[in-house]
Amino acid sequence: MNPLALSPRWSDWKPGLRAPGADLLSGLVVALVALPLALGFGISSGLGAAAGLATAVVAGAVAAVFGGSRFQVSGPTGAMTVVLVPIVHQHGGSGVLMVGLMAGLVLVVLAAAGVGRAVRYMPAPVIEGFTAGIAVVIALQQFPAALGIAHAEGEKVWQAAADAVRQYVTQPHHLTLATALVVAGVVLIGGRYLPKLPFALLAVAAATVTNQAFGLDLTPIGQIPSGLPAPTVGFVHLDQLGSLVAPALAVAALAALESLLSATAADSMAVGTRHNPDRELFGQGLANIAAPLFGGVPATGAIARTAVNVRSGARTRLAALTHAIVLAAIIYLAAPLVADIPLAALAGVLLATTVRMVETASLAAIARASRGDAAIMAITFAVTVALDLVTAVAVGVGIAIVLALRAVAKEARLQPIPLDTPADDAEHLAEEHDLLHDHIVAYRLDGPLFFAAAHRFLLELADVSDVHVVILRMSHITTVDTTGALVLKDAIRKLEHRHITVLMSGLRTDHHHRLAAIGALPAGGDAHLFAHTRDAITHARGYLPGPAKQPSR
Repeated sequence: MNPLALSPRWSDWKPGLRAPGADLLSGLVVALVALPLALGFGISSGLGAAAGLATAVVAGAVAAVFGGSRFQVSGPTGAMTVVLVPIVHQHGGSGVLMVGLMAGLVLVVLAAAGVGRAVRYMPAPVIEGFTAGIAVVIALQQFPAALGIAHAEGEKVWQAAADAVRQYVTQPHHLTLATALVVAGVVLIGGRYLPKLPFALLAVAAATVTNQAFGLDLTPIGQIPSGLPAPTVGFVHLDQLGSLVAPALAVAALAALESLLSATAADSMAVGTRHNPDRELFGQGLANIAAPLFGGVPATGAIARTAVNVRSGARTRLAALTHAIVLAAIIYLAAPLVADIPLAALAGVLLATTVRMVETASLAAIARASRGDAAIMAITFAVTVALDLVTAVAVGVGIAIVLALRAVAKEARLQPIPLDTPADDAEHLAEEHDLLHDHIVAYRLDGPLFFAAAHRFLLELADVSDVHVVILRMSHITTVDTTGALVLKDAIRKLEHRHITVLMSGLRTDHHHRLAAIGALPAGGDAHLFAHTRDAITHARGYLPGPAKQPSR
């Protein structure tokens, strides 16, 4: 990979700097939308609201400059918080910071290796199941705050949510739940009819003012630092690094996946744009290296904020950079106000976000497409909710690969082909045709001959009986792998062991090399290989019993 292909370019910024109005306005709108989300995701991650804000500012600015999409807005996301919660419990806050830095380094390496383009091969059922599962997990994460429960026990998110419901039933907090539901309703209804207005911020502000004015005793976020922490290094001891490798790889995989999917979504919403996937990984890598230095959690491209950016009229990456600058100004100038925001209000914003994440039309379309796609989507969804996101993607892609191989294997067929003899001697045609069918059989191999279809092919070919010659027509084989070649070799040897001569016709040069290397050619070698099936039939007549060579008149 050419390093220059990953570096920022002046052409990315020139249009925005010449006419910055649309980008500045869009960046302001995105910042207002991102503020409550950054706070909420920071708290959900376990590192606090300040970590969420630091991530939104630092990672948002770095990714805007170095990323591969001109519309991408990066920061803390719900999907990432799901992965971070168990890391916080096991390794603490310092472990999360080191995991983020290590994940950033992994992303830079992936970008240099050109891995970014692989996202285009992600199956749609996996993406939809994954997204729906994320939405449910984020919603479950909000149950304690929305129900007014300070401490909910449970290793998994769904277990903690169930414990919060149990505690709420025994000691309900109706005002807290009502606040969360009202905020969620305002965000959903207002966003539907006036999508450009920052209803999330307006609803949170109204809940905060109401709580302060009427003494509703809703639990606030609490004090957050005025400004970003000074850069620091040395998060964990060296002997702890080994245990952080697996979490760092998981975080890097999720950051790559979510960022590339978000950039792809931005391309589909805008006209005439196309992101650079490897450069996007590079920008996200640098963002995740920088964010932990300021106490931030790992970041990804944020689908919801990126969509707001596009719909607000953004033209260049200046809009995403403006969003980060506005958030930084809020941190330095309005931190005391932010500290009074009720947790229930943020829970309502995140609940509304989860509702908007689920595309019911896409889910229904995939469910109707085929039972296989519906199963992939459902399993990916279930594993996301029950276990974790990385496992869900791995399981979903694995099942999709198995079903794809099964479908391809069904395309591999072994078909008996009529032996067409020249019709220049009509008197002898019928008798000779019947005789050839009694003693010579030709099979055409269609499709791929690979491990998923090879053994079925062997069983079919091994059933050949009462013939002297088998002609294998090879011109319609699309590919042959080593397993297919070995199975073909076994089938040929079984036929020859029964004194049945095997001939081949139409064998491609590349297939000839593979079969020859494996020893899967007929025993007669090149003498039993023919360019055309007609030549193989003519040669086969020499193996028939005496009367067959001279048909009676």
